[in-house]
Amino acid sequence: MTKKRKHQEDFQKVKLKVGKKKPKLENATDTTFKTKAIQIPEQLKEDGVLPTQNRKLNIKDLLSQMHHYSPGVKHNALLGLKDLLSQYPFVIDAHLSNIISEVAAVFTDKDSGVRGAAVHLLQFLASKIRAEQIAPFFPLVSAHLSSAMTHISEGIQEDSLKVLDVLLEAYPALLTDRSIVLLKNFVELISHQQLSKRLKSREKLTWMLSVNPNRRITSQQWRLNVLTRLKKFLQAVVDGSSEIEDEGLQEQKDSPRSVRNPICISWKLHANNQQHIQLFENGGLRPKINSSFRLRSLASVMDSAGKGLSSAENLKGFIAIIIPLLIECWIEASPAQSAPILGNVLESEAQQLMQQVLSIIHLLWKLTKRHDETYKMELWLRKNYLVDFKHHFMRHFPYSLQEAVKHKKKDSCKGNKYCMASSNSVDHLLLNLTLCDIMVSLASPSTLQTDSDWLDMIRKFVTDTLQDGSKLNSKQVNRLLGVTWRLMQIQQNKVATEPLIKAVYTLYQQRNLLFPVRTLLLKFFSRVYQKEDLRTQRIRSRSKVLSRWLAGLPQQLALLGLRNPELSNQLIDIIHSAASRSNKELLQSLQATAARIYDPLEGTLVLLPAEAQRRLVQLVYFLPCLPASLLACLSRCCIMGRMSSELAATLIGILHMRSSFAGWKCQVQDNSVSDVDYFSFLFSTLIGFSREELTSLQGIRGKPHISQTQLSPVRLYLTDLDQFLHHWAVTEMVCHSLSTIPSQSQCFDILQTGICKYLVGLVVIPDSTAGSVLCAINKLLDQACILSETLHKFLASCCYSLLYFLLTLDKEDAEHVQKRDMLWGSCISALALLPRLLRLMLQSLQVSRICREELPVVAQLLRLLMQHGQLRSHMITNEFLVQQIIKDIMTLKSGEVQEQWLTDLHYCFNIYLASHPQGPGPMNAVY
Repeated sequence: MTKKRKHQEDFQKVKLKVGKKKPKLENATDTTFKTKAIQIPEQLKEDGVLPTQNRKLNIKDLLSQMHHYSPGVKHNALLGLKDLLSQYPFVIDAHLSNIISEVAAVFTDKDSGVRGAAVHLLQFLASKIRAEQIAPFFPLVSAHLSSAMTHISEGIQEDSLKVLDVLLEAYPALLTDRSIVLLKNFVELISHQQLSKRLKSREKLTWMLSVNPNRRITSQQWRLNVLTRLKKFLQAVVDGSSEIEDEGLQEQKDSPRSVRNPICISWKLHANNQQHIQLFENGGLRPKINSSFRLRSLASVMDSAGKGLSSAENLKGFIAIIIPLLIECWIEASPAQSAPILGNVLESEAQQLMQQVLSIIHLLWKLTKRHDETYKMELWLRKNYLVDFKHHFMRHFPYSLQEAVKHKKKDSCKGNKYCMASSNSVDHLLLNLTLCDIMVSLASPSTLQTDSDWLDMIRKFVTDTLQDGSKLNSKQVNRLLGVTWRLMQIQQNKVATEPLIKAVYTLYQQRNLLFPVRTLLLKFFSRVYQKEDLRTQRIRSRSKVLSRWLAGLPQQLALLGLRNPELSNQLIDIIHSAASRSNKELLQSLQATAARIYDPLEGTLVLLPAEAQRRLVQLVYFLPCLPASLLACLSRCCIMGRMSSELAATLIGILHMRSSFAGWKCQVQDNSVSDVDYFSFLFSTLIGFSREELTSLQGIRGKPHISQTQLSPVRLYLTDLDQFLHHWAVTEMVCHSLSTIPSQSQCFDILQTGICKYLVGLVVIPDSTAGSVLCAINKLLDQACILSETLHKFLASCCYSLLYFLLTLDKEDAEHVQKRDMLWGSCISALALLPRLLRLMLQSLQVSRICREELPVVAQLLRLLMQHGQLRSHMITNEFLVQQIIKDIMTLKSGEVQEQWLTDLHYCFNIYLASHPQGPGPMNAVY
């Protein structure tokens, strides 16, 4: 009993009561724990290096999705790329390699939607990426493009043309560097190789047009699409070749090679052997080297495959492949033999195809002209393709458009035998002209007899097109004039060329021609004239039509005015060229129109810009005669300020060279400029105002336009600063021309007579005119010249009026302050050269007649004259007059407080005159 109880004591069962917690065991494990959040803010931020688009995908995510098997994922990735790159353009530069490689890889994707999105993305990238950036990766792009063009899937081939359009638009130079591979791809798109039946071996493979019935469009439409891109590609090749010289009259494009740097020549320095003129052949653009040796270009070092179409061998090979295919395309689209007589009717689609065929051949012909052995290439082309071209191309020449014949009204075809309407961007006149251009390039003067049949057809078509009065655009006229020029080179006798020139002149006489058309016609006539002028040095047989055209140019220039400055510049250039060659008809017409061209109010000279004005001033030198009426117009042009003072000085210099005082050792033209008219021109230009203008100035009174004093009968009209400076610059050139006349005394007498006749007696004189007269007197005066008493008094009045104006000038008047040095210098020089002039001016200073406000001005004038070194001796001579003036001033100021200016006057008189210093002092007046 006792043992059992002990056992129970060791293992007693704890009785739990209801509602009480179970006590914890001694060996229980504590399973409770506490947690805290770990915050890593840097990882929660968006990646700043790789921005994301609206779907939170960065550039790496989007590029990785380009490899996904699903077309939808790839399509969305391309759209996301465009969205991302448009928002963050800087990503393009950082990941350009990956972007280009991934986008180019989907050119050959099986899904059309993916390919379309790739084309749109490529078009977006082309506007953002420069050519020099994409150049390192362009071989990869070109390889994927070639793969797409030669793919077995028709859809991929069609989309490859869209890719080609984008690349041709953005990177033509990079694409044409790989011309050999791409040209072969073009050929494979429309043809396939076939073993020649004549040869059992595979030595000769011919290309034949292929037909694929699985395409969504017809075979003709597919070929049209391919040939359109081939034409664009060849055009890019032609544009990238700077050595091609087109025989047409292409519009000149601005390029660094065509920029001429004119040499500025000062004829004064050249005449004094201070400037040497170095002449360069061909204007210094491209030196012409007469040598049988030719330097090898860097391109010739490469193999033929690397040179592309710049290699004559590669060009011949491609021509041999593509021309037969183009002829097959032409045969499919050409009309039946039972076509109308007046023009073989074509459907629009067929004409588009034929236009592309001819355009491609025309571009290939251009490429053949850049090779060294052009003559051999032309012989090769004529030998291989002239027969086929005559048979297929000229068989139904000329061609017209069926849709235009059916639907256009009769009025729209009026005046045009071949109904020059266009439809669906098809220009069938351009089709005929392109064909003419191709054919005439295969003819030459040596083959004239053989080719006379089809050359007559082309000549008749060209003549009729020029004369029918239809409105032509610049592209049509450019091609038309190119064919006309080639026909004139093939048959150079006057019987054949005169009708062609007459037909072009008929087109030239049309009204309201477009500016590019008028420009092309002017270039054509100018080119014909220059070639004829070179030829007629031996054979004097000028074209009557060309002479009529030249004679009409001055009248057109006068009528044109300011309506088209560019066209006026072209007319001036041609007139200048013909005048320098002493063309009789043009010089007579220029003489008759000169009064209208050089009219000072509405003439061409004063309306055009400065550069055109310079060329028109140069034309004055070539005028056969310079009558008084024309010289009066030229004088007004010089002084009105509508052309620069430098140009006015040039005009004065040209007239001096045309006068009898130029000092020519050889005899000049008789009576071109009479001496009387020449002196009248110089005097009118020196005065600076016409008689009517001087008369109208006499009625002006008071400030701010008039400066007047009671001591001088001459009142000054204050001109504007610009007018004053212009007049002063012209005056210096007039004085220079007068000073070069041998008999200075006679020249001075003429000037004195003109001043006394037209200026003496006027009450109001412009300040620039008074200063110019004093400047001319200073320039021409010598010991043999004798001045009349009338001129002395007039000059003395002008001097005092100018000096009074300068001394009363407000320092804040910035416009007139700039006149001070020029007017002061001319007055002091005149007073120093003419002692009697100074005496008369001092005698006129009767201070008893003036108001008290003018006394300080007179005192300041006397003080400055006494201080001036050049006038010191003259002032000593007139000491009595000066002393009397000072006494009169003192009398008027007696009984008043002596002011500072009066004290200064006494001091200067005592220093400079009362003590009689010997010789002129070094001090000059500064006011």
